[in-house]
Amino acid sequence: MTVSQTVVSIGHGFLEGPRWRDGRLYASDFFARTVLTFDGDGVRDVVCEVPGQPSGLGWSPDGVLHVVSMLDRRLLRLENGELTELADLSGLFPWHANDLIVDGSGRSYVGNFGWDEGTVDTIAATVIARVDPDGSVSTAATDLVFPNGMAITPDGATFLVAETFAARVTAFTIGDDGSLSDRRVWADFADGATFPTLTEAMASGAVLPDGIALHADGTLWVADAARQGVLRVAQGGEVLQRIGFGTRTAFAVAVGGPAADTLYACVAAPYRSANPSLDWQASLVRVDLDPVMADDAVWAGR
Repeated sequence: MTVSQTVVSIGHGFLEGPRWRDGRLYASDFFARTVLTFDGDGVRDVVCEVPGQPSGLGWSPDGVLHVVSMLDRRLLRLENGELTELADLSGLFPWHANDLIVDGSGRSYVGNFGWDEGTVDTIAATVIARVDPDGSVSTAATDLVFPNGMAITPDGATFLVAETFAARVTAFTIGDDGSLSDRRVWADFADGATFPTLTEAMASGAVLPDGIALHADGTLWVADAARQGVLRVAQGGEVLQRIGFGTRTAFAVAVGGPAADTLYACVAAPYRSANPSLDWQASLVRVDLDPVMADDAVWAGR
């Protein structure tokens, strides 16, 4: 299937957490330490500055922006132009906080790296934290390998999370109280193989799912940190469509546009090939989807 691509914005450190809301794309730039918006022509505006390095973004039901502050492992709220702490996650997270999703009741689910992957090759499992609207923190799920991109199905019943260096997407059932249960594999890209180290995971040839976004037909857009572009994946792991970005790697993805007919990909130099804190090569790419792929009921979470 042929799709057209347009580079919307260039010269970023590392873009993460893209979300479409109110006619604009929101995204965090790690190393510029800013949350940005982009209009249809790629004009960017700064929403806020996050000294602790922003990552995952989401909104409470009353429209307040939630922002993950990575380095100090906090969840922040942006209200009336001011960032305040909603929760301190450092008691649960051994290393950087990462992606975020907010459910329809205002509960935030936050992932984290799990270990210092920049200096330690051995993979370590970690947890997902749940932050309730009152700021109380609990462990939502355990024994996850680099829990990264997250999505919630439109009925609010199923929680999906990309376990990047386990090469799988894992599903949970969401309880009325926000608890996650009935853990199962939604897609396994490594045929059950496990990887003790990052080096082995990167050399495996398996899809390493990073950011994800649900499409209305129940398939999942997956940004592959192992350099294979963005994939549209069915439950069970069948790859239905692949969108490449040449020598660039897609690390995060969102569906948006006025008619929900646009895929946005945050792309950068391949993992471990450059130092994005110093060499700003990241860009935002817009992909115009084939009309048969577009649907105005796309859901990617808040």
